[in-house]
Amino acid sequence: MNRILYTFLAIVLPLTATAQPSPALLSSIVKINATVSEDARTASGLGTEREGNGVLIDDDGLIVTIGYLILEASAVKVEFAGGVVKTAEIVAYDHDTGFGLIRTRPPPGVASLDLGRSGDLEPGQQVLVAGFGGQNEAMGALVVDRREFAGYWEYLLKNAIFVSPPYPRFGGAALIDGRGELVGIGSLIVPNALERDDGIVPGNMFVPIDALKAALADLIAHGRSLRRNRPWIGLQSEAVRGRIFVARVPKSGPAWAAGIRPGDLVLSVAGKPVESLADFYRKIWALGEPGVVVPLRILRGETLRDLDIRSIDRSDWLKPSPNRS
Repeated sequence: MNRILYTFLAIVLPLTATAQPSPALLSSIVKINATVSEDARTASGLGTEREGNGVLIDDDGLIVTIGYLILEASAVKVEFAGGVVKTAEIVAYDHDTGFGLIRTRPPPGVASLDLGRSGDLEPGQQVLVAGFGGQNEAMGALVVDRREFAGYWEYLLKNAIFVSPPYPRFGGAALIDGRGELVGIGSLIVPNALERDDGIVPGNMFVPIDALKAALADLIAHGRSLRRNRPWIGLQSEAVRGRIFVARVPKSGPAWAAGIRPGDLVLSVAGKPVESLADFYRKIWALGEPGVVVPLRILRGETLRDLDIRSIDRSDWLKPSPNRS
């Protein structure tokens, strides 16, 4: 175990042992069970039975979670503290941030959790990470970094929140600040929540709640954000020593139709070299709206190829939920 990890464990473990949030604070955290049909686009990668957490954020039953739990779901059930289970409707999924919204009527006596200011979080700050299950599923943690996060699924998040130690039931978990307010929603467990010359520290990536506040009105009214509509080409990529390799290509997507295959090395977008996943996505999105042609130069083996991908709206590729057309 490296020195930096010892240091963080020495700080965090006492906090974990002594953190005792009130039952009232944690009653807003719910369990989500989503059922997805086998013919859904995301069924093979994310499964057809998904379970995670969500947080009640208003008195009308609006619940925020991480979107992959409810993506293409045909049915969603919510369990509240005390064992009450209710059916929920899907309100929205936001591709840009990854947030999902559902709604159901909460039982009497369940209070919502106020939205905080995630922009105030800084490395070194103590926070509480909590999933459904009361105090037994809550633990103390530290914010260890704030930085951009690029995901292989054509996803780019500004100012993501990284905390440590890792929380195992991270999907949709609540990140709560010292004011008792919601400042993030759990997305991933990562090996490199913090990176330094003397080692790395594992932890979780949380989506900052400020990103939800900016899009909330659109998501409730329209089921998606109207701020922008990015072109999607349908490939999953990995960055290896600054080079962008294609890891997976859905056969029903535009990249496959254009001839992109797993193992291809992406060299440029519209004649401009790519240097990272974030750079790759920005160059694609800078070309215009969904429908724009995305010219890629790739290297396959020893052969250079120039391929044009007709981008689409990612929402059109996914199976619609029964609540949203």
